[in-house]
Amino acid sequence: MKEETRNILLAEDDQNFGIVLRDYLEMNNYNVTLAKNGMEGIEKFKRGEFDLCILDVMMPYKDGFTLAKEIKERNQDMSIIFLTAKTMKEDVLRGYEVGADDYLNKPFDSEVLLYKIKAILQRNVKEKSAESEQFEFEVGKFHFNSKLRFLTLEGQDQIKLSPKENALLRLLVLHINDLMPRELALTKIWRDDNYFTSRSMDVYIAKLRKYLKGDEKVEIVNIHGEGFRLLVNE
Repeated sequence: MKEETRNILLAEDDQNFGIVLRDYLEMNNYNVTLAKNGMEGIEKFKRGEFDLCILDVMMPYKDGFTLAKEIKERNQDMSIIFLTAKTMKEDVLRGYEVGADDYLNKPFDSEVLLYKIKAILQRNVKEKSAESEQFEFEVGKFHFNSKLRFLTLEGQDQIKLSPKENALLRLLVLHINDLMPRELALTKIWRDDNYFTSRSMDVYIAKLRKYLKGDEKVEIVNIHGEGFRLLVNE
């Protein structure tokens, strides 16, 4: 059976580099839509159907971070890889905070980019097919549906979780009142255990703590150097 061709949005303001990268990806069986800046990128995203976006960080009119935020507002599940000539820690962290799946510093090995694209797309397929796993949980006064990504407290509006928030909360719930090792979450959700992904996970833990404030008996406790515990106090 012929493998389905995936659609990629590539936003890159360096015209020559963008064309070369587009042609390379198309040689490897991807359909690529090229945008030369962030404004053109969001317009093409609105008109197309994409499986993944590759965004240059430094672009005129609208930078990659702003473009990523607007894309996520339209499709929270959209996978994003950032390309950047900058190696500043703050920029990498900002990329993960707006929902990046991965980051590549220019110049980069094109085969590494192919590997990252393939890994992200395969992960997305596996996550969508994991329908048979338990997906409904009671956490104190909360009802958590990990299939629909809803966290609900009685009498209040449902909270729609992002894919990473959802996956992280599900891991915590599966280890409820027990240790969820930091390394487990980083390798299972972020597919890497390094300084940047660890900081990214801390951002998501903070978001989950904010969501769970509605029940004072539910808390996420940091176990220094080891991981986290989701505690439901009786």
